[in-house]
Amino acid sequence: MKLSQFGEQFTSGAGILSLMDDLGNALATGGDDMIMMGGGNPGHVPGFQEVIQKRLQFLAADKSSFQKLIGVYDPPQGEKDFVDVLAGLLSREYGWDVGPENICLTNGSQAGFFLLFNMFAGKYPGGASRKIRLPLAPEYIGYADLGTCDSFFISSRPRIELLEDNQFKYHVDFENLNIGSETGAICVSRPTNPTGNVLTDDEIAHLDELAREHDVPLILDNAYGVPFPGIIYTEAKPVWNENIIVCLSLSKLGLPAARTGIIVARSEVVKAVSGMNAIMNLSTGSFGAMLAHEMVESGEVLELSRNVIKPFYQQKMEKAFARFHEELKGTPYKIHKPEGAMFLWLWFEDLPISSHELYQRLKARDVLVVSGHFFFPGLERAWQHQNECIRVTYSQDEELVAKGIKIIAEEVKKAYS
Repeated sequence: MKLSQFGEQFTSGAGILSLMDDLGNALATGGDDMIMMGGGNPGHVPGFQEVIQKRLQFLAADKSSFQKLIGVYDPPQGEKDFVDVLAGLLSREYGWDVGPENICLTNGSQAGFFLLFNMFAGKYPGGASRKIRLPLAPEYIGYADLGTCDSFFISSRPRIELLEDNQFKYHVDFENLNIGSETGAICVSRPTNPTGNVLTDDEIAHLDELAREHDVPLILDNAYGVPFPGIIYTEAKPVWNENIIVCLSLSKLGLPAARTGIIVARSEVVKAVSGMNAIMNLSTGSFGAMLAHEMVESGEVLELSRNVIKPFYQQKMEKAFARFHEELKGTPYKIHKPEGAMFLWLWFEDLPISSHELYQRLKARDVLVVSGHFFFPGLERAWQHQNECIRVTYSQDEELVAKGIKIIAEEVKKAYS
């Protein structure tokens, strides 16, 4: 089969494809023996799922709501009632100067980033090319293959702060961060996927200032962050202005199957994304928006985030964090300070094998993690650190996570010995 350059790019070697293939194949074959510590699938949060189950029962029982849920195309901007109540929530709670014209839905965050990245990077009229600037790598595995041309990203190494208790923390290295004319947009995730790092309010303000100076947008990926689902264990202020594009998601609230991404941006960006939605999808799906409508309208989504979802993951994180410390004693391990999301990022300095080989050895023992080398798109020079890290998810069953941690420690010790 002969494929175009586009076809070749999107069918070969993508990190996110490898990850989702592993997860999907494990589940399709039963997955009873596979310990899933690789993907970002959220846990089943009882207090949240009870709310959603009641809402789904109402939608199924109410004739007009049910007909709307399954039988009506929404506008390309997304389900109108949900967009209206979300604008009201953001304006009321945070003072953001947003209306419905500033919000657009997409069929999942991944689709939203594909549209945004290719709006601001790639070939420009006149022949110039621009890139997405990632000011801090490692960054989300799902970004790496979203560009429709080569050399789509440019990223920078972080400054590493060593902390007590075998911890460390990445910071944006502003002294060596050069936002040149090749930059079409700046993008960061907060909390960062894969590390759980939360950029400080000062770092975000500095990035916003740099973006304005260079007349490019700052894209904030808040899929795990504020205002919802709020899986952050430190302080982080929700921020938006007309030069910032805030991306939210219903997935990490606990609705990954609903595939509902949210973009909050100035109206010109929303119009452009809506137009691309129409071309690619006709419209966005209603399911997630209608399930979440009531909790967003009332503000309950913020209460659930604070009092149900965040504590659920924080408790899991603390248990996994303590167990890694216990099991990895005697090895030169470090763990990124866990400040949010649902991952732990482990650094094995001078690991005698690559992180990809460690991943393969663990997979052979029915433990799925993600090799760290996938999370560094756009680095201009090779860095050994890329091959010394793995991302581990702690969102699933605690007994299985504990078993997986034990096996990870065994394989790490074998590698060093």
